[in-house]
Amino acid sequence: MPALACYVDASVVPTPGYAFAGESALPMSEVFSSSGAPPSINTAAAAFTTVHASWSPAQSSALYRVDGWGSPYFSVNSSGNISISPHGVGTLAHQEIDLLKVVKKVSEPKSSGGLGLQLPLIVRFPDVLKNRLESLQSAFNFAIQSHCYEAHYQGVYPVKCNQDRYVVEDIVEFGSGFRFGLEAGSKPELLLAMSCLCKGSPEAFLVCNGFKDAEYVSLALVARKLHLNTVIVLEQEEELDIVIDISRKLGVRPVIGVRAKLRTKHSGHFGCTSGEKGKFGLTTTQILRVVKRLEQYEMLDCLQLLHFHIGSQIPSTALLADGVGEAAQIYCELVRLGACVKVLDIGGGLGIDYDGSKSQDSDISVGYNLEEYASAVVQAVRLACDRKGVKHPVLCSESGRAIVSHHSILLFEAVSASSYQSPPTSFNGFQNLVEKLPNDALADYQRNLSAAAIRGDNDSCLLYAEQLKQRCVEQFKEGSLGIEQLAAVDGLCELVSKAIGVSDPVRTYHVNLSVFTSIPDFWGIGQLFPVIPIHRLDEHPAARGILSDLTCDSDGKIDKFIGGESSLPLHELEGNGGINGGGGSYYLGMFLGGAYEEALGGVHNLFGGPSVVRVSQCNGPHSFAVTHAAPGPSCADVLRMMQFEPHLMFETLKHRAEELANNDDDDPNGSMALASSLARCFDNMPYLVAASSCSLTAAAPASGGNGYYYCNDENFVPSADSVAVEDEQWSYCVA
Repeated sequence: MPALACYVDASVVPTPGYAFAGESALPMSEVFSSSGAPPSINTAAAAFTTVHASWSPAQSSALYRVDGWGSPYFSVNSSGNISISPHGVGTLAHQEIDLLKVVKKVSEPKSSGGLGLQLPLIVRFPDVLKNRLESLQSAFNFAIQSHCYEAHYQGVYPVKCNQDRYVVEDIVEFGSGFRFGLEAGSKPELLLAMSCLCKGSPEAFLVCNGFKDAEYVSLALVARKLHLNTVIVLEQEEELDIVIDISRKLGVRPVIGVRAKLRTKHSGHFGCTSGEKGKFGLTTTQILRVVKRLEQYEMLDCLQLLHFHIGSQIPSTALLADGVGEAAQIYCELVRLGACVKVLDIGGGLGIDYDGSKSQDSDISVGYNLEEYASAVVQAVRLACDRKGVKHPVLCSESGRAIVSHHSILLFEAVSASSYQSPPTSFNGFQNLVEKLPNDALADYQRNLSAAAIRGDNDSCLLYAEQLKQRCVEQFKEGSLGIEQLAAVDGLCELVSKAIGVSDPVRTYHVNLSVFTSIPDFWGIGQLFPVIPIHRLDEHPAARGILSDLTCDSDGKIDKFIGGESSLPLHELEGNGGINGGGGSYYLGMFLGGAYEEALGGVHNLFGGPSVVRVSQCNGPHSFAVTHAAPGPSCADVLRMMQFEPHLMFETLKHRAEELANNDDDDPNGSMALASSLARCFDNMPYLVAASSCSLTAAAPASGGNGYYYCNDENFVPSADSVAVEDEQWSYCVA
C-alpha cells in the first residue's frame, strides 16, 4: 500500500517500507508503523549510506569528467582535492600542486602565514601557459617534419583573449625562442604589444588586425621604425588608402596583409564571423582591386601576408582542412599575380574541449587534439602549393583560447544552500497539518486526495493536490485565508510530491561570486565551463544543486553544466556554510576560463573582479610559490568606475556621524570608531566576508580588533621573514 495512505487513513495499517511506485530508487525520509513510532533503522537509508561510504576520488573524477576536459593538467589526487600538473604530461609526482593548499595559503590571514586575500580568486599557473605554448609549437614542428613541409611555423597570441600584463609578458618571454609574436585589434592593444615585443624575438610578428584609422596606421608604421616585425592586415578595402598615404608621409615601407573572406563556414555559434557575410575581410573582387592598386603605386612587394579566420572553436579537422585549402588556393593566386606573399595566417579557431566529450557537433567541444590540428593545416597547405608549384609559406596562427584557457582557474566559495528536505513527518504531525486546513480544503482533501492515495492513484493525487493548492492561493489573495492555513496546504502538497517521488531535489547553493563579472560568457552566450568542487572529492556528493550568485538579478545563476546537466552534484555544506554559518568552507572552481572572461566582465551591482595570484611550481615542501598577489578591486575602486569620488563620500558620512555623536552623551567617541569602520568598508572588496570580519562590527585595530584587512598594491609588502625562508612551511615569494 502507498506510504502516503498510512497518513491519510489511520484505520489502515501500512506495510513498513513501502513507497509509491517509481520511488524505489530513493529512500523514504521515514516510514511509520500503525502505532506512529518510527522503525529503529531506516534500512533504505542505511543501504544508501553503506554504498556511498566507499566513494573514491576516481569516482569523482569520472562523475565530473575531469579526465576528459582536464587532461593533462588537472586531476583528482588521493586526498580528494584537485591537483595541478603544471608541466602537463611531463610533470613529475613531486611537482604536482594541490589546489586546496593554494587556496588556504592565499586566503588565510597574514597572522597565520597566509596572504589575507579575499575570494573570489583567480589563480594563474604560468607553467601551464608555458607548456601550452611549447605543445602548440611542438605539434606544428612534428607536422612540418612528418609532411616534409619546407617552411616553418611561428604563431601569434591575440591579446584580446586576455590582456593581463603578466599573461602577455609571459607569452612573449616563453615564446621568444621560437619567434612567437602578438596580434592586436585596437590602438591600446597595439601599444601594449609594441611595448612587450621590445623584449621578444626580433623576428616575432606583430599582426595588426581590426578597424583602422590614420592614428592606428601611424602607430603600426612607427612600430616598424622601431624594428618590430609589424604587418598591417587590411580588414576593409578603404584601409589601403590610409596605409599608402601615411606610409609616404612617414617614409616607412609598410608590410601589408589582406584578410580574405572565405566561403568556408562552420554552422556553430562561433561561425557567424566567417563566410561571405562575415564581419571582416575582403571578397575575391576586393582582393583583386587591392593588388591592382598596389601595382599602380609600385608597392605590390609590400603585400606579404594572407589572413583568414573561419571562426572560433572549429569543431573538426575536416572543416579546418576545407577552409585552409580554400585559403591556400587564394595564396597561390596572389603569388601568380606577382605579390610577394610569404606568410599564410590561418587565424584563430583552434578549439578546446570544455566538456571532455571530444564531439565534432558541439560548440563546447572539438574532435581533435593539437597534433591532429597541426597536421591538418600543414597537409592542406602543402597539397595546394605543391599542386601549383608554389613555395611553401611560413605558417602563422592566432590561437588565443587554446593557449590561455587552461592556465587560469576561478575559485569561489559556497556560502549557504537552500534546503528542500523537510523534517520527517510522524502520523501525529500529519494530523496536525490536516487540522490546520480550511474547512472547504479539508472536505476536498477527505473526498478526493485521501481516496486517491488509498487507491494508489498517483496521477490523481498530484492533480487533486495542485487543484487544492491553487484554490487556496486564490483565497489567500482575496484575504479569506490566513497564512497559517496557506502554509498547511503548502506542507500537504509538498508531502504528496515527495511521497510520490516527483518533488524537485535540486537545491540552490549561494556562491560568493558575480556571474556577470567573472563568467560573463555564461550569461551572455550560454558558454559552458567545467565547474566542480576542488576538494572533498573522496566523499560522495549526495546533493544536486544550481549556483546562485550575489547579484540582485534573476540571471545571476549557473543552472546549465557540461554533459547537458541542469544541476551539479555537490556535497552538503558543513554546518551552515563558511561565511556566516560557522561551518567549514566549501570551494568550487571554474576551469578553462582563462580566455575572454576577465576582459568581458562588468561591474553589475558594483561587484568588481576577483583577487588574482600567480603560482609557479617550485621544489619547496608544497611544490609551489606564490610569485604575485593582487587583491580584487575595493568598493572604492568600483565606485570610481561609476564616476563617484570615494573620499568625498567618506567625508560626507564622517560629517554626518560627527553631527549625531555631538548629541550622544553616552558615546562621545563613537563617531571616531564609526568613521574608522566606514573607511575600511571603502577599502574592502564588495564580496561577502565572515561575520567576525565585518568592518562595522569589528573593533578598530588600535583597540585590539581582529577584523579582515585587505591590502592594496601600495601596502602589499611582505615582511622579510615571510619571503621564501628556508624552514618556512610555505614557499612564498613576490615578483
